[in-house]
Amino acid sequence: MKSSNLRNVGISAHIDSGKTTLSERMLFYTGRIHKMEEVHGDGAGATMDHMELEKERGITITSAATTVTWGGHSINLIDTPGHVDFTVEVERSLRVLDGAVLVLCSVGGVQAQSITVDRQMKRYHIPRLALINKMDRIGADPVKVCSEVCEKLACDAFLAQLPIGVEDQFEGVIDLVTMRALYFDGDRGETVRSEPIPAAEVTRSKLARQQMLEALSMYSDELMERLLSEEEVSEELVNRVIRDAVQTLSVTPVFVASALKNKGIQPVLDAIIRYLPSPEERTINASSCQDQETPVHLVCDAVKPLVGMAFKIVDDPYGQLTFMRIYQGTIHKGQTYVNQRTSRKERFSRILRIHADRREEVIQARAGDIIAVTGIDATSGDTFAEQAGYCTLESMFVPEPVIKIAVRPPKRDDGDRLAKALARFRKEDPTFQVTTDPETGETLMAGMGELHLEVYVERIRREYKVEVEVGAPSVSYREAPVRPATFNYKYKKQTGGAGQFAHLAGKLEPLAADVEEAFVFQEKVVGGRIPKEYIPSIEKGFRASLIKGPIAGFPIVGVSALVEDGSHHEVDSSDMAFQAAARLCFRETFSKMKPVLLEPIMKVEIESPANFQGSITGDLTSRRGIILSTEFADNVTVILAELPLAETFGYSTDLRSMTQGQGTFSMEFYRYRRVPASIQEDVVSRKKKAEAVTTG
Repeated sequence: MKSSNLRNVGISAHIDSGKTTLSERMLFYTGRIHKMEEVHGDGAGATMDHMELEKERGITITSAATTVTWGGHSINLIDTPGHVDFTVEVERSLRVLDGAVLVLCSVGGVQAQSITVDRQMKRYHIPRLALINKMDRIGADPVKVCSEVCEKLACDAFLAQLPIGVEDQFEGVIDLVTMRALYFDGDRGETVRSEPIPAAEVTRSKLARQQMLEALSMYSDELMERLLSEEEVSEELVNRVIRDAVQTLSVTPVFVASALKNKGIQPVLDAIIRYLPSPEERTINASSCQDQETPVHLVCDAVKPLVGMAFKIVDDPYGQLTFMRIYQGTIHKGQTYVNQRTSRKERFSRILRIHADRREEVIQARAGDIIAVTGIDATSGDTFAEQAGYCTLESMFVPEPVIKIAVRPPKRDDGDRLAKALARFRKEDPTFQVTTDPETGETLMAGMGELHLEVYVERIRREYKVEVEVGAPSVSYREAPVRPATFNYKYKKQTGGAGQFAHLAGKLEPLAADVEEAFVFQEKVVGGRIPKEYIPSIEKGFRASLIKGPIAGFPIVGVSALVEDGSHHEVDSSDMAFQAAARLCFRETFSKMKPVLLEPIMKVEIESPANFQGSITGDLTSRRGIILSTEFADNVTVILAELPLAETFGYSTDLRSMTQGQGTFSMEFYRYRRVPASIQEDVVSRKKKAEAVTTG
């Protein structure tokens, strides 16, 4: 398969928008599977949801990859999770893809996780199509959803199709490029029938096509001229303009379908081939290992030197599987390649094409391919090349975990198996972290939310047969300063023989709220008062002090340190002396900055019948929540709120009780915010009591 006939595409969306059902239909229509299964039901479960937990819960937990063929083109398809707790799966998939399909619900429209996915696509400059799914639902409104895409996602979106009927009357779609009506016949919608547009829909279709052409004319002078002179616009020109505008991230064409009812899927496959870029059409830059500022332009050419990126690690019963995107060159089974991070040579013992949980062994893979290899030691984000020091690809963004739980095996004999499970999951998932509490000796699991950690606990029980005991969830608070403070600290120690001496002067200040870094270090020492070789030691000492704050032992954030003056001793000054001075100086000065606790705030979107709105908003207020917006549509209310993470534990159960099981919600980390003084006292006293119990 030529790389010009290859598409690497991801399917992403808010939870429960129908991504996996859409994937299942795509696999069926492309001939990859011969029987469609449903996400919910008594069957075997959707092909792409191959884990037992995914089948039981009806959600996607890990991204699944497969390769299908459509219209003489090969499509590497990745189905990603919708739940925000598994957002790193979306992040690392989008990092290596060339295009995406953003799936939206015809009733819910642009929801909280849709906005997060949109942000991820823009971060990696991924061209995308949008698909309004569930057109058979009561309240389906594609025009409203399309306008939401324009407003909430700040992009130029237009309807490329119109539905023929909505809700239970949804029959097919009108293609506004060809101006033909498409119907989907057969037991499973496998036969596409093209007909003239029904007479009742002609006027509406012509108006919609004119709106589409006017939107596209902003990106093509030729199209603009034809519209102004009222000439006929050819299909070929429209397709070319859409393709160019999509690939420059200028527009998002919007399609309509009902995956569950098997209607409208084949035109989306056609659009993927027609509008999304091949690997040859994407510009990929890496950084030279010798000079990070010098870009290395990668070309999708099988003959050039190999450059590939490991984007996902999975522990398999047969060994570690490393999922890899090949950007340049060709990899061969049994050959040795160099990990650019470690400079170690790794032998690629097997090369596999992946279809969900099934594997197909191949002897080589070329530029543009997404495959898995075995026999190598790598972590997510590693770059591989034929020689050491060639180049490195920019790694993916990994959000910080916000919630922790303590885990312990009831039997001492299970300790090794638990350690093995935690080591595996930590390697596979960059947002999953494992630490040991230095005071209690407890093993702490940290993740993106309750569901994230709940899934890992369940996997430990099932896959490693360890019945772990789980401690109550704890919140990752932070400590931050409120006001600036100056320091003039002299560290002097004489113990007989060589002493230790270091002197620092400067100031610590709170960082502005919009600065992402936890700590910023600057020095403006002149006249050699502190030799340059000791400056890194000062920064190292300051950074070592950030691990544990004075209020309750939480990490310190939001501090800027400026060293302006100081002095040294020719004999007694050393790296260790300046490190120790910086640590002690920071501890002493930070206490004068009136430090406060910060807590993680989650952005929550709740959807429920309108008659429960009062109960929900009242409950949110009692949990220290702030209501950001409330929207009504067809007796459904959508509430957007900020809620402290500490107040969200068990919220899913409470919401179900309040709404008679009809309410749903999604949640993602938003920012850190100052804890109210009364709550801060409770947090500090609880922490001290816990420490007293463990030490007592």
